[in-house]
Amino acid sequence: MRKHLHPPVLSVLAVLSVLVFFTAPVQAHELGKVQVYTTFLKNGTFRIEMVLDDEHLTPADAGGPAPVTCYGRIEGLGGPLDQRLGRLLGELVDGATALFDGRPAALSARLAPPDPSDPPGRTTLVLSGAIPGGAHAFRFSETARIGSYPLVLKTEGDESSVWKWQEGGAGPGEPFELAKAVVPPDRLEVIRSYLALGFTHILPKGLDHILFVLGIFLLSRKVKPVLAQVTAFTVAHTLTLALTIYGVVSLPSSIVEPLIALSIAYVAIENLLTKELKARRIVLVFLFGLLHGMGFAGVLSQLGLPRSEFLPALVSFNLGVEAGQLTVIGAAFLLVGLPFRHRSWYRGRVVVPASCLIAAVGLFWSVQRAFF
Repeated sequence: MRKHLHPPVLSVLAVLSVLVFFTAPVQAHELGKVQVYTTFLKNGTFRIEMVLDDEHLTPADAGGPAPVTCYGRIEGLGGPLDQRLGRLLGELVDGATALFDGRPAALSARLAPPDPSDPPGRTTLVLSGAIPGGAHAFRFSETARIGSYPLVLKTEGDESSVWKWQEGGAGPGEPFELAKAVVPPDRLEVIRSYLALGFTHILPKGLDHILFVLGIFLLSRKVKPVLAQVTAFTVAHTLTLALTIYGVVSLPSSIVEPLIALSIAYVAIENLLTKELKARRIVLVFLFGLLHGMGFAGVLSQLGLPRSEFLPALVSFNLGVEAGQLTVIGAAFLLVGLPFRHRSWYRGRVVVPASCLIAAVGLFWSVQRAFF
């Protein structure tokens, strides 16, 4: 004869079954112990914050007497670190992968400084990197077996966020579409944009640089002397443009801008005093080019350079500046030099009046920029 269990007994067994199910060590770490918050920033970078509480660490995290492996790979560590926490931090750093359009991005790791409002024992591991130019979608994976964890994705400037639940060790989750506001342009877009910015900084916006180049053009009726000066000027301003952008040299604009105006006046006045190119003139043009390079750098600093394509943007801007200068020289030769340079009245009617006008403007700007 079969015995039937009474309802109270069945209830006790059901409760015990539920407790056994939820307390069984299915994973090495507890469910939901780590929370992952990813923020995409408008400066073209991203930040992944992995929040964990060391009070939730299980004995399995200790893993024996092996040394802590995260030292040297995570910035911000100071003093001795709990062995269990150290092992978990090392696993999280090793196992994290940020994918943009299927390609992994380089990650740097650091510990966030303690927040007084956080509960005791809370640790925040911060992974950060640059968003690749032209990226469309982001995915995140963590190979450390940390169980299920929430992945919260947020775009700077957007109050809303997207929540995804992922499993540690299960590979990347579903892609997250990136907003255009946080994605830097790709390399070709950077090159096109900064070529145009460099060119327009000369034509039509760079009247001071246009006058300086015209002052170079007016000294001689021959092509070679003009090219010698333009080459010296180009080498000089390319040098200081790069050095200033990289922070090697620096002068305040309150000094640079009046000196640029004086360089314009000097070249024009020298055109009135001499008729032939001399070696001293090339040296002076080179020195003046160093000043103009700092002026270019000031403009470029205001425009900003994309972190992921810094060098292509810098080179493209400089090439755009060169194209603008050569356009000015070419237009001057086509409109004035070639038709009239062999005329007897060329110097008296073209070089002298134009140089006087350029010198006057340069002197006016130098006073204006220095005192007003």
